[in-house]
Amino acid sequence: MNNNFNQLLKQAQQMQEKLMAAQNKMSELEITGTSGGGMVSVTISGKNEMKKVQIDPKLLSPDEAEIVGDLITAAYNDAKSKLEAKMAEQMGGILPPGMKLPF
Repeated sequence: MNNNFNQLLKQAQQMQEKLMAAQNKMSELEITGTSGGGMVSVTISGKNEMKKVQIDPKLLSPDEAEIVGDLITAAYNDAKSKLEAKMAEQMGGILPPGMKLPF
């Protein structure tokens, strides 16, 4: 029984090491989301921090301010969805079946 426990503990440590390595790799990622047919793009890091916003100059008239705000929000949400999918893809093979990622 003690041998089984030691083996289980070793497997848990290996899984933890793999998760930490994957998290470190993911934190270095940058994902870009777009909206408005590419007129607005938002780039976020693997830590979910906004890094960059690009806005097509055609949208920068005063009467378009609300639309620009909506497009930035949509682009950010697109980037976040892509990041979550990438994280699930990268870490999915590490976790045991049925265990979910914390996001």
